Amino acid sequence: MKLKTLIPTLALLWVGQHSFGQAHNVSSGYQKPTDPLVIENLEQWQDMKFGLFMHWGTYSQWGIVESWSLCPEDEGWTQRKPEHGKNYYDYVKNYENLQKTFNPTDFDPKKWADATKAAGMKYVVFTTKHHDGFAMFDTKESDYKVTSSNTPFSKNPKANITKEIFNSFRNDGFKIGAYFSKPDWHTDFYWWNYFPPKDRNVNYDPQKHPERWEKFKNYTYNQLNELTSEYGKVDILWLDGGWVRPFKTIDQSVDWQRTIKVEQDIDMDRIGNMARKNQPGIIVVDRTVPGKWENYVTPEQAIPEHTLDIPWESCITMGNSFSYVPNDQYKPTKKIVETLIKIIARGGNYLMNIAPGPNGDYDQAAYDRLKELASWIQINQGAVYATRPVAPYHEGDYYYTRSKDSKTVNVFHIVEGDSYKQPTEFTFNVPENFKIKDMSILGHKGKLKWTQKENQIVVKNPSTKLNYATVIQLKSK
Repeated sequence: MKLKTLIPTLALLWVGQHSFGQAHNVSSGYQKPTDPLVIENLEQWQDMKFGLFMHWGTYSQWGIVESWSLCPEDEGWTQRKPEHGKNYYDYVKNYENLQKTFNPTDFDPKKWADATKAAGMKYVVFTTKHHDGFAMFDTKESDYKVTSSNTPFSKNPKANITKEIFNSFRNDGFKIGAYFSKPDWHTDFYWWNYFPPKDRNVNYDPQKHPERWEKFKNYTYNQLNELTSEYGKVDILWLDGGWVRPFKTIDQSVDWQRTIKVEQDIDMDRIGNMARKNQPGIIVVDRTVPGKWENYVTPEQAIPEHTLDIPWESCITMGNSFSYVPNDQYKPTKKIVETLIKIIARGGNYLMNIAPGPNGDYDQAAYDRLKELASWIQINQGAVYATRPVAPYHEGDYYYTRSKDSKTVNVFHIVEGDSYKQPTEFTFNVPENFKIKDMSILGHKGKLKWTQKENQIVVKNPSTKLNYATVIQLKSK
């Protein structure tokens, strides 16, 4: 079955380096959940608007892209450094031996939770296991994990990193999301050592070796059962690696999906029903696999150019990389604010990735951005959270949101470029049939001088110095 895109010519505005991991079309196969608890959780999540993504694993010690250098098909953009191995097999061995030196002694999740909460983030999605198969939690299914005696950090009281992160962020009021890779390139149940790996997919035919594939299904099920039953309340199960999917769901218009040559049905009904039993109301995000287990869609390093009428989230890096890279170039705070505005004006959430380093902390530049974000959010939060898109959505330098009761409209003014310069007058159109009772500029305490002619509003700039963007808030009669 060939899938259609949500909009026949869906356009994406790329905001970061091209994402080779799982760039994809937004599918038309979205199915609205029917479980009342899931619907309620999804509504709350849509109100939150701004979340924290964290890619972290042993790979941070080499300062390389997460997992992908293990994948033969992607050597072109994840070239292996000679000092890490003279050939592929040496490289894999040395990569896996990073477990034996992983010791992030500066790890302090409360520091992260406090800084990101102040910056306006409301939920966190943490990489409990990426494609390389290294578990950042205390799984019973494998010894390739952070709590193994093979890992120096296992002696630390905070060794179960996932548990510590979940508890710290939950205590700060965050919704908790568990990223989990369905493919696992470490286990012999997925990349069987009888065959060499050729690409990101399983390296044997599951229909020819059903017993081995059944072991992989159970392995995956058991790890997800651990995450959803032993780590407190989990609100989001964020499943990556969409090439592990029923063969019939492949979209031949997507390059990476055309590389899937064999059936990789992992039985999402079994997984999803177990997760919902363990965590009633949990949002399940089976990325790029349309149907009842993709509760919201996830453009990567990109923003749809138009509003979407289904729940969605753009996952975008603060730097250039999802994983820690020394001297990464972090986006200016102005760019981050503009990205947030564009996303919420189109009805989405912004999941911003910050990658911890091998020492267990963020770069100082990330904390600097978060502190600057905090000052802007403190003033403008009333226009960000619990809002929805409203026509005309975006006109020129102006972007719009509304309160859920439609009694308030927020008009964001941004200017592309290195610095934000306010005009002497703000000129924009008001939504149809919206009767203005009151108007204010967030961060300005005085009254405004403004005029209206039909739907066009002209507001005299009160000369209040504002950073990154101006928010004009309109209250209806």
